[in-house]
Amino acid sequence: MCNAVILCKKGAKMACNSEIPLENKSIFSGSLFQCLEENKKWRSRFLFVPDTYNINYYDNKSAYDKHLPPKGTINCAGYKVLTSMEQYLDLISSSLPGVKAKVGSAPYLKFPFQFPLILWHPYARHLYFCVETEKEQQKWLAVLQDCVRHTNDGLSEEHKVQTPAFTDTVRLYRQAQGHFGTWEMMCGVPSQILSNLVMDSLLPELRELISPRLKGKLYERQRNWMLISDAVYSLVQNQCQTQYEAVVQKCEASRSSLEASIRTDMDQIITSKEHVTNKVKAVVLPKAEKLLKVSIEPYISSILDALMEPTSRGFFEVRDVFFRELVDMSKNTLNNGTKEMIISMLAFHPVKMQSCYEKVEQLSLEGLQQRFDVSSPSVFVQRAQILMRKLPAVTLSFPRLFFGFPQKFDYDSSTVRKRFFREALLQIFIPYMLKQLSPCDCSYGWLIFEDFSRFILVENIFEEVVLHSVMKDIMMGQFPNLRGGSREISKQRKEPPEKSQDSFSTVIYTLQQKSFSKSPPIRLSPKTESSGLFYPKNRDLKMQKRI
Repeated sequence: MCNAVILCKKGAKMACNSEIPLENKSIFSGSLFQCLEENKKWRSRFLFVPDTYNINYYDNKSAYDKHLPPKGTINCAGYKVLTSMEQYLDLISSSLPGVKAKVGSAPYLKFPFQFPLILWHPYARHLYFCVETEKEQQKWLAVLQDCVRHTNDGLSEEHKVQTPAFTDTVRLYRQAQGHFGTWEMMCGVPSQILSNLVMDSLLPELRELISPRLKGKLYERQRNWMLISDAVYSLVQNQCQTQYEAVVQKCEASRSSLEASIRTDMDQIITSKEHVTNKVKAVVLPKAEKLLKVSIEPYISSILDALMEPTSRGFFEVRDVFFRELVDMSKNTLNNGTKEMIISMLAFHPVKMQSCYEKVEQLSLEGLQQRFDVSSPSVFVQRAQILMRKLPAVTLSFPRLFFGFPQKFDYDSSTVRKRFFREALLQIFIPYMLKQLSPCDCSYGWLIFEDFSRFILVENIFEEVVLHSVMKDIMMGQFPNLRGGSREISKQRKEPPEKSQDSFSTVIYTLQQKSFSKSPPIRLSPKTESSGLFYPKNRDLKMQKRI
């Protein structure tokens, strides 16, 4: 999750039941060359990606086989994967004004082969890898991007109070600084997000102080700046981790007393909140509805079109890739296959899923980003890719892999995509509306008893009113484009296999009819209703988040 108005994982439950457990399983492993920072020499490394998606690297595969500790671990949260020095030098130049790098000038780094892989971070140390062939480069690009994608989505959904409270706090802090739009560095665990927040404001001052004092050749200044930034970032992370843990412990210590207060005064708290809400609505709602009609509704269709086309192509590619894998697995499994083989060949294989992810990467909000303060479409691209990876996980047992899967996949895919489109619209429009209507000119704090001030905040009520003014239309599907979705392609998918150009569809159809014709259809547990934002649908019990 890389933005201030993030998709809360609690509210982003998908149509599928649960993600396939990957405990103690390898995502990927292999060898490539890495540049050693201490002497600028290249060494072959064996990289192992476990179920945590944190990359462990070893001197060689033998060291891994002997269960020796790794030489190091790479947490990819906040990184970007680059495949050329041109891309890298552009980012270096933008991060350190006045130090312009040219590809043809003295090289920052000499690669032994012409297929580099660079992990770039705005604050942390950069990592340099290299492979011998373009095919290997594309393979490792898919693997590294998958690690970035997963670690960026790092907030735990198990903490149903702590996670929303934390994200709310970060969002309110950024709004107080005048930043209402999406934020790419809202990624990783809480300590990383807090560190990114600190560095976001600290780095300009640090750059102004340090940049004039950097001496030496161009590549030396670039390297020294990166090392300074990395050292500061490490210090900030350590302090943020310590202070965050202290705050969590303090909140847990006061939890029981707050719960007792809520239980005792719940009726009065709700009554007081409703009274203040009505006062705020009288002032804010007319302005919000006017803003919605004049500045938002005219852009809904164009935003939906920009979101729907690449996202739908990506999901349909998942369907095709998944079926091709099912055909291959059916042959293997009939011989001596295992469930582990099936799982390993499904949606968690970064290389096989790369063609699906690339479809979504074509998503562009050009012309709309500046108007609605969307820093980058990568926020929506990564979210769609995560949903694409999770969707095929509805099928675990072999008999159910074939029977009814096309119809079930199409239904779940349609449900997930519609929900994703609604969430994306809210993600774009709500910050824009808050910025246009903020600050709240309603001074109704005096209506709240002092004992209830911990549970009722006028700022939260103001946001609820703004949220509901737009959400009632979006979440109820009042916009025709939202309901229409991809009806045409869904219709095509329902045609008999013999009319399809894909040979594997015929194989699947045959297996359905002959082998599994008596198998029961897949039954999934009811889906959790999703609001999709870190603004909940109903915040009547917002005070619980402050426990």
